[in-house]
Amino acid sequence: MTATATPPSPEDLDLGGDSRARGADRGFRGLVTFAGLTVLIVLGLILVTTTLRALPAIQEEGVVGFVTGTRWAPNDDVFGTFVMLYGTLVTSLIGMIIAVPVSIGIALFVTEVARRGARKYIVTIIDLLATVPSVVFGLVGVLVVVPAITSSYQWFADLVAPVPGLQSIFGAANTGRNYFTAGLVLAVMIIPIITSISREVFATVPETDKQAAYALGATRWEMIKGAMLPHSFGGLVGASMLGLGRAMGETIAVTLVIGGSFHISANLFAPGNTMAAAIAQQWGESSGLHTDALVGIGVILFVITVLINFLARWVVRRAEIKMKGAHS
Repeated sequence: MTATATPPSPEDLDLGGDSRARGADRGFRGLVTFAGLTVLIVLGLILVTTTLRALPAIQEEGVVGFVTGTRWAPNDDVFGTFVMLYGTLVTSLIGMIIAVPVSIGIALFVTEVARRGARKYIVTIIDLLATVPSVVFGLVGVLVVVPAITSSYQWFADLVAPVPGLQSIFGAANTGRNYFTAGLVLAVMIIPIITSISREVFATVPETDKQAAYALGATRWEMIKGAMLPHSFGGLVGASMLGLGRAMGETIAVTLVIGGSFHISANLFAPGNTMAAAIAQQWGESSGLHTDALVGIGVILFVITVLINFLARWVVRRAEIKMKGAHS
């Protein structure tokens, strides 16, 4: 009789390779967990350190007074930041109203209309525009846009003067350095960012979804409206929020074209100020409580940015739930 070989028991097998694999997996998990937590830790430290530094100025005015106060007078130790908050929101809103439709239009043109040979040149130009330093945009704004556009502002103000309501929003334009010019410059600056991300988002739409829409007799616009935009909604909101964050935090370009006024005006053709611009304008000559107040402006800007991002995520979730319900 011939002896039959018995299969090796698990104890006889070399499990060293599996142990090393599990150890490497645990190490990798720990490394990426640490990397993720590092972002939260850094953000938390930024918030804590800046808040502690700004605390004397905030206590001087009170939290409500510091945020809602309309008088900024460092010489009198009066620090109301609502003037800069208002300017930040107004200029960012103008920039977003102009930039988002233009950016989505460019992204759709690149992905769905432009010929293959022309796409790479358009994409290259857009990506290069995103790398231009912000001070260059500011210099072009103050040296070229401001002198050229002031007369157009006054013409439009005269045109809408008889219309109730519009006359206060588009009033006399005594200077080209104002809210609207700052919004125009911000729009040009954030268009490349929103466009690049929107283009990548549109590229993720399954080709089968688009072809199915065409097979049902949809036109190109109906395909975009029914297949591409619903699929890309979350990504487009994310791209817009990234552009908004850039607009709200922009400093040098806005400083050069907004006028530097510390007065609130409903007139978009009037000079104003933003939070980031005010910090840049006054940091070099500040000391003591004035410096603390400028740091406090940064804290408010940080908190607003976080809140806007949370709001954007909530909007995306709600929209996705509605779209899923509509398709079910």
